Amino acid sequence: MKNLYLICLLFIISACGTPTTEDRITFTQVDPFLKVFRESNFFPEYNETEEVAAGEHATFQFAVRAALPLKELSAQVTAFTNEKGTQLQSSPRTGFVDYVRVGRQTPDRAKDAITSLSHYYPDPIIEQNGQSVTRDVAQPIWISVPVPTNAEAGTYKATFSLKGKMGNQIFELKKEISVKVYPIVMPQPDLWVTNWFGTSPDKMKIFNGGKEVEPYSDVYWEMVQELADKMKECYSNVILLSPLEHIEFEEKDGTYTFDYSRFDKMIDIFHRAGVLKMLEGGHIAGRTGDWSSQFAPYVPRYENGKKKLVQYPMESEQAVNFYRQFIPSLAAHLKEAYPEVLYAQHIADEPTSDNIKSYVAIARFVKQQCPDIKIIEACHTHDLENILDIWVPQLNFYKEGYDFYRERQKQGDETWFYTCLAPQGDFANRFLEQPLIKTRLIHWLNFKYGATGYLHWGFNQWFTGNDPYKETTRMNEEGGNTLPGGDSWIVYPNNGKLYGSIRLEAMRDGIADYTLLKMLEKKNPELARELCRLVVFHWTLYDTESDHFRNIRHQMLEELSK
Repeated sequence: MKNLYLICLLFIISACGTPTTEDRITFTQVDPFLKVFRESNFFPEYNETEEVAAGEHATFQFAVRAALPLKELSAQVTAFTNEKGTQLQSSPRTGFVDYVRVGRQTPDRAKDAITSLSHYYPDPIIEQNGQSVTRDVAQPIWISVPVPTNAEAGTYKATFSLKGKMGNQIFELKKEISVKVYPIVMPQPDLWVTNWFGTSPDKMKIFNGGKEVEPYSDVYWEMVQELADKMKECYSNVILLSPLEHIEFEEKDGTYTFDYSRFDKMIDIFHRAGVLKMLEGGHIAGRTGDWSSQFAPYVPRYENGKKKLVQYPMESEQAVNFYRQFIPSLAAHLKEAYPEVLYAQHIADEPTSDNIKSYVAIARFVKQQCPDIKIIEACHTHDLENILDIWVPQLNFYKEGYDFYRERQKQGDETWFYTCLAPQGDFANRFLEQPLIKTRLIHWLNFKYGATGYLHWGFNQWFTGNDPYKETTRMNEEGGNTLPGGDSWIVYPNNGKLYGSIRLEAMRDGIADYTLLKMLEKKNPELARELCRLVVFHWTLYDTESDHFRNIRHQMLEELSK
């Protein structure tokens, strides 16, 4: 009987053959909108040609999963070449998508929120080879192809290859990918985009792999340059810098002198990187207590050689004397040194009806010193007519006060909107639990509702003392608010360098969509509005089906090509 079993086993092996390395590996191109989880084991095949205008990015995603551990994975893309042999002069970027933990669910979850049983979500794009993957665990691979503005129209094909080891066997898997470039050149986006970043010692320490960074040292400036370069990738063009933080002051007998050298160096880095069309002056005032308390401006003074910002009432001698000298000096310096850069000044963050009186007093004093200065603010109240020049309501407040903000635009003011830990529910935001396409659709909302800018507070606002890869949420113990995963940062630190994320890529592509919609609006405004309507029905209802979205973009590109 035993011999019969062995004979049967040998017959089966001889009939079926020994499993090859490739037989044990699932390697599939998948929809780039699909969030591939570690526990995923079904990957719908996706082989579509990516359609883009010149100046956009084409995005691809692959998934690999194996019955044995995979080691030393490396990803390469050959040159994209058309049928005439012309190559796309582009440098594709490849990376392995890593996972981060969302330990606390968003309190008001969207109907289409994605639940991960493991609480881990795909987000960072690790742009280095040598990745290892545990057996029976999915690994997404991301490819981003920048298409030059001078690219010749046509279809370009390339080969994506994944190499590595399974056991002692070396393997290489290949798939063909293709990009169709339309005869359209996307201009540089004119949507105002600001992502607030942090360079405080605690943020720079996390940025630098846990090593302290001396402010304004060579290492510090290298990391600021890295921030600027990463912002360039997502079309940021507005930079928030605090004059009070970066300008040095001296006071003698009530007279101040100002040293702009460090402030100017910060400006120069972002200006050279091509991300500075507008400079936001950081907040010069803050709440004196809880959320409903009144605002008071900060006045700098030095104690033991260290700058300290002290709050005084606006009517105090200290505040009046300082700002009467500082505001005109700052305005004159910027006008002389950076005449091509627009400047807008923040007063205090998120004023409400409870503290509006003190806010208005500070803003009016600033305007008295420099009538031409623009005031910008993330605001929770409408009671700032003739005070604000750039209104930035939270997206849900923009919805509630839409008629008011449209009227302000008619009167010559600008209106942007912002998202943060709110709004939640079905609003588009940058949360990890949301479908990736909803981060992209933020900027379709910009187009549909006429907001000319977008603000987010959390570019790299990593939690002090925490590893950004290990936990992305935090509970505000004082207010009881949860900072949802994906709210506080959209980039990840890597020993002085930055990794992007799949959400950063979605944001970038959403801004490109906005730019193409604006192009179409000039040519065929009714069609532009209708195509947008077929994706964004209203503030909280969107068609997020990926094939439908690509069909709408196809129609847009076809119309722009005529």
